[in-house]
Amino acid sequence: MDGYTFLIPLLLTIGGLVIGALLKSLLKHSRIPYTVGLFAIGILLGVLNRGGIFQGMPVLSKGINSVANINPDLILYLFLPILIFDAAYELNLHIFKKTLANATLLAVPGLVVCMLLTGAFMVGISTFIPGLESWTWTFALMFGALISATDPVAVVALLHELKTSKRFSTLVDAESLLNDGTGIVCFMLFFGAFAAGGEASHASPFLTFIREVGISTLLGFLMARLIIWFITRINSEEMIQNSVIILSAYLTFILSQFFLGVSGVIALVAFGLTVTYVGKPRFKPQVNTFMEHFWELLTYIANTLIFILVGVVIAEKIDFSWKALGILILIYAALNLIRFAMIMLFFPLMKRLGYGLSRRESVILTWGGLRGALAMTLALMVSYTPAIPEDIRSQILFYTAGVVTLTLCINATTMRWLLNRLGLTHIPSARTLLEYRIEQSLHESSEKYLENLKKRETLAGANWEKVASYMSELPADPGKTPQAKAMLPEIRLRILDREKAVCREIYEEGIISKTVFLRLMNSLDELYDHDGNYALDIRNSIFQFCQRTDFLNHMRSMPYIQNWMSFYFRERITVVYDLGRGFIILQKESLKLLEELASSQWIASEQQTIVQTLRNEIEHNIQRMTTVLNELAKNFPKAYGHALTIKSIRMMLSNERRTVRQMVNNGMLSEKDAEERMKKIDERTDEINSFSHTPIASLLRWLFFIKKKKIYKA
Repeated sequence: MDGYTFLIPLLLTIGGLVIGALLKSLLKHSRIPYTVGLFAIGILLGVLNRGGIFQGMPVLSKGINSVANINPDLILYLFLPILIFDAAYELNLHIFKKTLANATLLAVPGLVVCMLLTGAFMVGISTFIPGLESWTWTFALMFGALISATDPVAVVALLHELKTSKRFSTLVDAESLLNDGTGIVCFMLFFGAFAAGGEASHASPFLTFIREVGISTLLGFLMARLIIWFITRINSEEMIQNSVIILSAYLTFILSQFFLGVSGVIALVAFGLTVTYVGKPRFKPQVNTFMEHFWELLTYIANTLIFILVGVVIAEKIDFSWKALGILILIYAALNLIRFAMIMLFFPLMKRLGYGLSRRESVILTWGGLRGALAMTLALMVSYTPAIPEDIRSQILFYTAGVVTLTLCINATTMRWLLNRLGLTHIPSARTLLEYRIEQSLHESSEKYLENLKKRETLAGANWEKVASYMSELPADPGKTPQAKAMLPEIRLRILDREKAVCREIYEEGIISKTVFLRLMNSLDELYDHDGNYALDIRNSIFQFCQRTDFLNHMRSMPYIQNWMSFYFRERITVVYDLGRGFIILQKESLKLLEELASSQWIASEQQTIVQTLRNEIEHNIQRMTTVLNELAKNFPKAYGHALTIKSIRMMLSNERRTVRQMVNNGMLSEKDAEERMKKIDERTDEINSFSHTPIASLLRWLFFIKKKKIYKA
């Protein structure tokens, strides 16, 4: 049997993933969160093994025992980088930037407040509850730091599933992302002395905190910039570029956490956010697509294994007693009250920052403060430290494991009920009506197609009743038609959805550049912030950018200066042209969608006035941008011609890509040969984007242009 010992970790990993796959299928239509189910299975396995049920299966028993005695550093170094980087990489940057202030309030001063209040509570109850006499302020604050960091994996998944506000779910996710780093830094302020051999540190806790956060953030930022610089300058396969990003994420965490002794989590957050904000727009679309799928898979594997692992550790390591259970329930209730008090403390400020925060959302934020893998990892580190008294180690492990269990089993499972109770999953009547009409159209289309199928002689023997049972059901009529003013925001949101889809299409077609694509998407995000209540012709960011070249119009009487400035701002004018043409294409597609809605049954006859309102807004956009482009062509003909040339090159190269893909689909070209041709097309595309759109780069091109003119004159 010892010959198979090396296979135990592999078999346990395979077994955990098989359990996860089966459980995910079983819980597909259940209200129990997937992570809670995994956690319950882990506890069950630990309890059964502890009770001697697996004595007849020594391999399984040995495997579970090895999981129960796992080194907490393995969890920290193996799983945490995956979860942290994926959370940063998947953030909607526009929403994240607007929720950053509130998330930072919760993650830094909020966590410190919770740590202090939790520490005070533990010291307070230790004075009158027997058995807790060893709890000093150091141990109490150490416990407060590790138990205050939230891990809302189950809650965020539920918020996404119920289609609640993307802004609110981003706030919950961002708080967890940031407070993991803060929690570890605060924890190490008190735990570090014991880990170092019991010698107390004389450094100021505040200065230590600032030093760790500063060094970690700087390291993550510099590593990200280095990786972005490297990737954007190597013209290699996507697999190599993805490997560099994955390895650098782990390297950042190891360098900061192990070698420099600062916060690996904060370094990885800075790394992930920089890669997302700066690098993601510069990477090839194939790289971003692969990264999204790859990290999604890694996160699924990490979550599956870590929740089973935590469940096993709790069941194997914890010594249960009724007295300890009573204290645990008291601590659990206190932690919820402390989190609520912290949120209420910052609520007057939070409701005015970013997207704001409603009272109902503050309740969800309180109840959604789950504790998970990070708290257990830090508690295990405490339990393996001989310098800490034995009773403190066992109590911290028990209370942490108990709080993790209670928050997952109570808070996570009742979150759906609470969301419904508070009305945060309520769908406006206008949106309900649109959803009904979409389902109605699908049903009617299926009915017509089914009738055509019945007329085919080749299908005469089919069981049409069974076929009809698979047709989409006709939804219930929502009844009362909402007023036009209620429908207007919903139709605007549908138009913005259409503009986003078209924006991606024309970017892939090469009609607009990456810079223009990002500006257009940002302008759409700004309108999304107002939930369709702002008119479609409020596009301040786009028109303000286009109007920055207006001051050049005053130089038309000075031909030499005009020619020089036209060349100097050639790249800017190219961006303005692309932005204008792309914007007009989006507006024309919006008009088409509007006409389709007007001619369909989606908009009632008494609501047709909103069609004219929206048409006026879109036509106003087209008129304003057409004026901008006409002025651009009139005042800067050379730069305008350069813009047309660049656009034509992009479209030609994009057509080559489409042709290669079509040849692959038709079987005329193998995938391997297609990769070589695509690589050559990418090289020519990189030549178009070789110079940055900065004034210095433009100046260098202008100097080169002057030098070339002198050579020609000679």
